[in-house]
Amino acid sequence: MFESTKLLRTHGIPVTAQRLAVLRAIREQPHGTAEAIAEEVRSKIGSISKQSIYNTLGSFVEKGLLRRIQPAGSPALYEGRVGDNHHHLICRACGKTVDVDCAVGKKPCLTAANDAGFVIDEAEVIYWGTCPACLVTTTK
Repeated sequence: MFESTKLLRTHGIPVTAQRLAVLRAIREQPHGTAEAIAEEVRSKIGSISKQSIYNTLGSFVEKGLLRRIQPAGSPALYEGRVGDNHHHLICRACGKTVDVDCAVGKKPCLTAANDAGFVIDEAEVIYWGTCPACLVTTTK
């Protein structure tokens, strides 16, 4: 709890029970949707509006406490792993999402074949496939 309180204060965010609960929910379910995070928060502290969840998540993303990813055809996912250039594996069958580091070298994904004059500072790569649990289910 102290770590979360310090994190919020360091980023100039007022500490509230709701904000602390959102941080806890993210730790417990990395890559959670806003809806899943809201359910987790409600299970711990009771009532909180969907708008409060969205406002808190938006604020945390803006301040750099969370990262928002938007896989094609899926709702936005939120994670606490920030400050590096990692990517994601997503199961097409169940939606399980896991982190994966860049394949080789230091930020190799930031070197595009043609940067069109852009200064590239981030790359978002999503690998799609089938997770081990779903492979077992589909082969039975």
